[in-house]
Amino acid sequence: MRSRHGWPVAALALALAPPLHAGVYWVTVAGLGGEEDYEQRFTAEAAETDKLLKASGTQLHVQTLSGAEATRAHLTQVLADVARAATPEDQFVLLLIGHGSYDGVSYKFNLPGRDISAAELAALCNAVPAREQLIVNTTSSSGGAIAALQRSGRAVIAATKSGTEKNATVFSRYWLEALEDPGADVDKSDSISALEAFEYATRKTAEFYSSEKRLATEHAVFEDVGKGPAVRAPAPKGGEGQMLASLILVRFGDAQSEALDPAKHDLLLRKEQLQRQIDELKYRKAALAEEQYQSQLKTLLLELARTQAALDH
Repeated sequence: MRSRHGWPVAALALALAPPLHAGVYWVTVAGLGGEEDYEQRFTAEAAETDKLLKASGTQLHVQTLSGAEATRAHLTQVLADVARAATPEDQFVLLLIGHGSYDGVSYKFNLPGRDISAAELAALCNAVPAREQLIVNTTSSSGGAIAALQRSGRAVIAATKSGTEKNATVFSRYWLEALEDPGADVDKSDSISALEAFEYATRKTAEFYSSEKRLATEHAVFEDVGKGPAVRAPAPKGGEGQMLASLILVRFGDAQSEALDPAKHDLLLRKEQLQRQIDELKYRKAALAEEQYQSQLKTLLLELARTQAALDH
């Protein structure tokens, strides 16, 4: 990535880049509802997510637990299975829907039977070898889980800013809506990134409380550098938000067609990888000499153009 000599360099840059993702392992869990209305809502959101994901691509491994199946033992087994099947090149996503609790010290995700703590969830996810991970915790008190879950290479989203925001949340419904609404695609890439989904769901959640004339009892946050406090918006010059922006959750339109086409799938992933590298380079611009920055940017843009031409062929 540091050479400055035209087309041979582009090939070298690609060779030195991280390998393309082999697949995505996505586990959705709808926890204990407690009341019939919540039970139906959580189960429906999990089922809709499952349907959406299974229609979105061939490289996606989807498992969904809800109702009586969403026990601590079953979730532990499913995550252990993912840990055995996934590779470092894969991505891993865990989506938690339901209620959470926080006693001032630790967070627990409410499940039929015995609950599971954030520390226990972290240990199970730590065993998954995927180098890029995303945990989306849409439950009440979910902010209380961030400290236990955060780790380098893992982005964590929580529906609440702390464990003390204990009311039932609406963030999960808008998170799902973001995955279904092309309007969430701010950069017009025919795909929804985790950051775009977060910002969409956050905005819609705020609009919900405003329209209901209710005081907001949830404030979504995220942390994706593996340390430090969670934030509500990405940093303007890199850091928090960079990983979320690079994680593609769903594709539609041309991007979905290319993802489903065996002849174009790898080219699409290469294009998305190059776009991430360009974004990362722009974040690092201040730390580079201008000549070095322009040389690396030119190399990446040329390779991106070649990849797009191959996709359009």
